[in-house]
Amino acid sequence: MSGSNTFQEVWKKGRILKTAVPKGFHKKILLFDNDIVGQIEYAPSEASAYPIFGEDIIVVNCIWVLRRAKGHSFGKLLLNNMIKSEEKALGFVTIGLEGHWSPWFKKEHWEQLSFKSVDSIRVRHATKHTDWCFKIHLMWLPVVKNASPPKWDKQKLLKGVEFCLAHPLYNSERLKIKEILKEA
Repeated sequence: MSGSNTFQEVWKKGRILKTAVPKGFHKKILLFDNDIVGQIEYAPSEASAYPIFGEDIIVVNCIWVLRRAKGHSFGKLLLNNMIKSEEKALGFVTIGLEGHWSPWFKKEHWEQLSFKSVDSIRVRHATKHTDWCFKIHLMWLPVVKNASPPKWDKQKLLKGVEFCLAHPLYNSERLKIKEILKEA
């Protein structure tokens, strides 16, 4: 992104189609029995919603499958479809949460999909469960031998994300909080 616009600012302004899609942003919807039961959203780091960086990596912004669709390996299907679509990627990266109260982005779920933690930060939420510490992991799935692991800007991650209201690290503009997370 050029200038001072972050991915979140661009997203909020509704210009995602003009900026992130040409840079490789993808959102795929999973249908089962004519019903939407899951989705995956990913992009190269320069078009990603997370402050994660690396050469020829793809960042998974979001993946979910509804509980009622469990037992069909749809998470693996979405992930494998992404990997197949991104033939030039050296690896895939996202965040995983450990000890967080949300059912989303669980570290162990990413581990079931063969991702490994390459770094972590221990944090507290600024407004919810403020006495509860949890870890955010940088989860990495290299697909090429000796691929360099990604890096992340932990300080930017402490600000939270603005691209999804349901995200466990969402920082609502109405809160007027610079950092939704504090290092613990």
